[in-house]
Amino acid sequence: MTFATLGLIEPLLRALETLGYQTPTPVQAQAIPAVLAGRDLMAAAQTGTGKTAGFAVPLLQLLTMEGPKVAANSARALILCPTRELAEQVHASVAEYAQNLPLTTYAVYGGVSINPQMMKLRKGVDILVATPGRLIDLFRQNALKLNQLQTLVLDEADRMLDLGFSEELANIYRMLPKKRQTLLFSATFSDEIRTLAGQMLNDPLTIEVSPRNVAANTVKQWVVPVDKKRKAELFVHLMRKGRWKQVLVFAKTRNGVDALVDKLQGLGINADGIHGDKPQATRQRALDRFKSSDVQILVATDVAARGLDIEDLPLVVNFDLPIVAEDYIHRIGRTGRAGNTGEAISLVCADEVNMLSAIEMLTRQTLSRHMEQDFEPEHRVPDTDASGQVVKKPKKPKKPKSSGGGGKRNLGKWVESGDASPVEPSIKPVRKVPVFNTGPRKKK
Repeated sequence: MTFATLGLIEPLLRALETLGYQTPTPVQAQAIPAVLAGRDLMAAAQTGTGKTAGFAVPLLQLLTMEGPKVAANSARALILCPTRELAEQVHASVAEYAQNLPLTTYAVYGGVSINPQMMKLRKGVDILVATPGRLIDLFRQNALKLNQLQTLVLDEADRMLDLGFSEELANIYRMLPKKRQTLLFSATFSDEIRTLAGQMLNDPLTIEVSPRNVAANTVKQWVVPVDKKRKAELFVHLMRKGRWKQVLVFAKTRNGVDALVDKLQGLGINADGIHGDKPQATRQRALDRFKSSDVQILVATDVAARGLDIEDLPLVVNFDLPIVAEDYIHRIGRTGRAGNTGEAISLVCADEVNMLSAIEMLTRQTLSRHMEQDFEPEHRVPDTDASGQVVKKPKKPKKPKSSGGGGKRNLGKWVESGDASPVEPSIKPVRKVPVFNTGPRKKK
């Protein structure tokens, strides 16, 4: 199969050839004809399999072949993304695909001044890529009208719910024309997303080109048990031992990102970090320097877990495991992309055992453990498996009572010093699914 057999027009075929696209990936082969046919679509595929081209390329063709010229302060197609970084990444790809077409594209997101964005929208754009919050701000300030909208794309909708965008999605839904095409693309589809799709999509075609919630088989994964206080020390040890050249590291919190970057820079290691508290220009500069290999180690929160395409990235390290198990799949999907191989290493301490268990149950595989010499944890990480069970270590028998006088003495329970303290079962955050009421409002 070729892109030409999918019915694409010559300017798009020329752009894809320039970009080195040889043959359609499975998700592209199924999605492109469906989008061209005007179907609503819900497509799930592993990271790095070409989902962006799967919706952007046919969308560009539809806008070129159909519909009136875009009006002032309007957009003909809207692509919603959960983070600024993903919005920039998607827009860059769309602009590349559209290089031979008479269409305009633009990206809007928070963290930067809204005034230049308002100026840019005055002439209207054919495809607008946006984060939910900034889109609503522009709409409320009358800088954007959506009555001309033909297609809505939700990219990584599950992440939008994780980040608390449920209310924004409901508000955006009320802004849109009822007659439109809606496309949902993601690497994972939770039950909440399927509920959302049932409310937003009209008789959608479902595409699942790989098992749900499975990481790409091009990524070799394993776990290194370690005490929490020694994670940074272990990371530096592994980096020097493996002579790592380019590594994307995920930490759970913004403070955790800053602390690890400070430690690495203090050791003379070329490192930088990105998280939600940093200005957008600073985040983009750090990402660009990492992509060009000017930065060796990039430490990030989950703002970098979705959609970022870093060519030939060899290694991802989970310094902390993610709270939401699905994010593990997106994190390690930054490596092993487009047929390349990669590695994903997770540094796991005892109080992360339930997160590890949730990941293994989600991905239906037990991650192998590699104990690093001189870093064996004092607090043992209990065994886990893909069934979601945490295998607790058998208790040590009580110490026998000493013989001889002195009467009875209560020695209490004998606890081995290496035992981990009991770990409470983790509670996965409940993601609120917006409820869209499309019926008439009752008069008060």
